[in-house]
Amino acid sequence: MSPVTVRSYRPSDHSAGRRLWAELTRSHATMYEAPESADDGAGFEEYLTRLDLAGMWVAEHPDDGVIGLVGLIMRDRAGEVEPVVVDPAHRGRGVGRALLQHVAHQASKRSFVSLTISPESRNVEAIRCLHAAGYDVVSSIQLTLDLERHAHQWRDSMQLHELQFRA
Repeated sequence: MSPVTVRSYRPSDHSAGRRLWAELTRSHATMYEAPESADDGAGFEEYLTRLDLAGMWVAEHPDDGVIGLVGLIMRDRAGEVEPVVVDPAHRGRGVGRALLQHVAHQASKRSFVSLTISPESRNVEAIRCLHAAGYDVVSSIQLTLDLERHAHQWRDSMQLHELQFRA
């Protein structure tokens, strides 16, 4: 793989950012077997207007252009990494790790005391990547009661503190 450069997001990266955002939305819908939304990246427009957005960076490939995106949201003296997305054709090649290292460096320069990230519970690949990148402290758990499908289906499940949860 050619070297990837991580740099600050520029307005000229807008279409690539929308494309990556749409990919993230599609992958989440597929992961949860939800009907695919019509979000063609439109959520990216709303994201760009966030007042707590501390920065965005892209991974740029010399031949393929922008192939990854990471954002940093301010939470007092802490930060939240949201989103982190890599083009499917470039996953598993260290692009996500490079983005995560870059955002951690930027947060450190801004004197943040910690970074959090909330991967989808079914995205085992992302969870493994994040753990390898040093995100090894569980800081919160968000539980959901699915009112539409409250039948006790334990198809995808996990155990936490000897309690059974659907993933």
